[in-house]
Amino acid sequence: MDVSGAASQNDVPLGLDTKTAEEYASQAKLFQEFTNICSIDKAWIFKSDCEKGSQAMFLVSQANLLANKRRKHMLSAHISEKSNQSVSFHWAPFPVEMTGVSIIAPSPSGLKLLVIRNQESGSPIQFEVWDSSQLQKEIHVPQSVHGSVYTEGWFEGISWNSDETQIAYVAEEPSSSKPMFDGFGYKKGGSTDKDCGSWKGQGEWDEDWGETYAGKRQPALFVINVNSGDVRAVQGIGKSLSVGQVVWVPSTSGLQQYLVFVGWPSENGPQKVARKLGMQYAYNRPCALYAVSSPFHEAEADVLPLKITETKGSVMVNLTESISSALFPRFSPDGKCLVFLSAKSSVDSGTSFATQSLHRIDWPADGKPCSSAALVDVVPVVMSAEDGCFPGLYCSSVLAKPWLSDGFTMILSSIWRSTVVLLAINVLSGKISRISPVDSTHSWNILTLDGDNVLAVSSSPIDPPQIKFGSHIKKEEEHASGTWGWMDVSSPLSRYSEKVLSLLSFLQFSIMQIPVRDTSNNLSRGASDPFEAIFVSSSSQKNGVCNPLIVMLHGGPHSVSVTSFSKSLAFLSSIGYSLLIVNYRGSLGFGEEALQSLPGKIGSQDVNDVLTAIDHVIDMGLADRSKISVLGGSHGGFLTTHLIGQEPDRFVAAAVRNPVCNLTLMVGTSDKPDWCYVEACGIEGKSYFTDAPSIEQLHLFYSKSPISHISKVKTPTLILLGAQDRRVPFANGLQYARALKEKGVEVKVIVFPNDVHSIDRPQSDFESFLNIGVWFKKYCS
Repeated sequence: MDVSGAASQNDVPLGLDTKTAEEYASQAKLFQEFTNICSIDKAWIFKSDCEKGSQAMFLVSQANLLANKRRKHMLSAHISEKSNQSVSFHWAPFPVEMTGVSIIAPSPSGLKLLVIRNQESGSPIQFEVWDSSQLQKEIHVPQSVHGSVYTEGWFEGISWNSDETQIAYVAEEPSSSKPMFDGFGYKKGGSTDKDCGSWKGQGEWDEDWGETYAGKRQPALFVINVNSGDVRAVQGIGKSLSVGQVVWVPSTSGLQQYLVFVGWPSENGPQKVARKLGMQYAYNRPCALYAVSSPFHEAEADVLPLKITETKGSVMVNLTESISSALFPRFSPDGKCLVFLSAKSSVDSGTSFATQSLHRIDWPADGKPCSSAALVDVVPVVMSAEDGCFPGLYCSSVLAKPWLSDGFTMILSSIWRSTVVLLAINVLSGKISRISPVDSTHSWNILTLDGDNVLAVSSSPIDPPQIKFGSHIKKEEEHASGTWGWMDVSSPLSRYSEKVLSLLSFLQFSIMQIPVRDTSNNLSRGASDPFEAIFVSSSSQKNGVCNPLIVMLHGGPHSVSVTSFSKSLAFLSSIGYSLLIVNYRGSLGFGEEALQSLPGKIGSQDVNDVLTAIDHVIDMGLADRSKISVLGGSHGGFLTTHLIGQEPDRFVAAAVRNPVCNLTLMVGTSDKPDWCYVEACGIEGKSYFTDAPSIEQLHLFYSKSPISHISKVKTPTLILLGAQDRRVPFANGLQYARALKEKGVEVKVIVFPNDVHSIDRPQSDFESFLNIGVWFKKYCS
């Protein structure tokens, strides 16, 4: 994709002058250097039989701009141990592209690999089982059995049983029958899809789970017999329950095999109405762990025809009736306990994410699930942490095998203020140790475990991802920083372009503590503690001369910006901007009191925190108050448009991605209308959420919205919108843009027809940040 070269006047796109078009060409060429950087999505390690050491597989993705897709490939390495207790990685000469692969799942022994290919246009789903040398089994599952397998998000779940004869997974339930019509009206006998003399009607509308799940059918649980190819739907699960995250109960020979999964009821609103509220980015949906028996029995013959089979007598057991949320179930290696995360603070308060807790169920000795089993609290919700102490659990995923060799220590990645750290948690005692370096301001994400060794990725705003290998060093005195040693792993994946490395070498970053400006409102201790901001700047900046500043604001609002590498933000840093990335109160990673201080105060407390952070860097001489711009998406866009309305003289330019501009409009069109009630009204808003808001509620929503300040705005604003956004439908940003134009403010709108809330398709993401770079260059130079 060649984007270089100056533009002639005839080649200049509509609305651009020649100078701006040349700026586009220059920035696009540089941005491509960053876009080409690969991301390590997953990794697995398998013990090698032939020699001492292990074999690692890395699933890697890279933006393919021309195809507008993510290209995926697999890279392998042999890990060998040296005599000095270090290890070396011997990499395969070339990666293997995973064309058409939807998801892969190694078996427990590592001797088999499941490859699933979701096909388009009604073709069967392909299941392939590979051994170390060849394709062992290929099974085609027709759409009459089930639709596409869920491969990401809440409902993803693929699990091999212990003897590797069965695989449980989540897929779309079969399509329901539709009414047929022909030239004479309704056709009673139905018809085939190829009958050109008739057409298929729509039938009754079936509600989906909103953003990113548009058009997806109900997730249901299936089991495939690897030897026979027989596929069976798991029976006994209520039709109103959506399932995901399935795991097998470790089995004892001769006993019935069971499955444990997470179930979300359709009646997930406060009023228990049959309404599927938006699931994406939402931890506040009630859910529970359930157990159900496998549809296959050991006595059955292995050779069976491919069909969907009814099984009788399957009874579903709710394992977590006493708690409002249960996620990511994991059995200990010995099968004696089931551990899971809970987002009960999020469910109970209504906030989209909150501080999590960790719980344990001691599994019955006879292997049979029991609804009366006691829940043991392993890690409670942390309300407020002392300086430098554990701030609480904030995990977005858990490894399929998170255990060290002792069988009771889990390794997790969790947000810790403005970083991501690695934690070791003893699920019997509840002891928590931070195993990533305590003095590191980088963010660390776990990839996989190799016995008692950890493979992770470390990065920072100015350091691209680096693979790390951690070894458990046993010492008499147990200190988190002293029990783990880390080494850099040299890999083909860390061969970045010289241009990128050269530009990044001139950057520096720090994490700033920002004191709360006003603590007079009877704030809790956690809400009055300092919040943080990440500051990225040039290390070669001359004294007294500050680069233009971009204030970066995350969405959520209960999300967080961490010190991991971002290609788009590194690009903005590299074209001459300082970045102030603000984690205002309400962000994750700072304890529950700080997080819960924001609901009911959006548009005021969060705005004041951002202004306080800006004043902080100005007072330190790190920013010029005449060269400040602001950028945010979703709730970050809500904050951005509030800031340019409440402080119209502060910012020389603004850019927003799918911004929340008018809660009055959003509450009737979003897949997550309860968000409006909780964030605008406080956690009590959860109790009176309704799809028919009162005039008083609408008035409150308007008063909390950026559009209420539209008359004061004069900042040139770039607005980027995804036309398929279900979370903040693009009419929200479009109305705001039209209102700005109406009053003569310079505004530019770009709509991406096929993008959802995240605007993350490769071409759209590229064009978004390229336009942001050019827009800010126009006003901040």
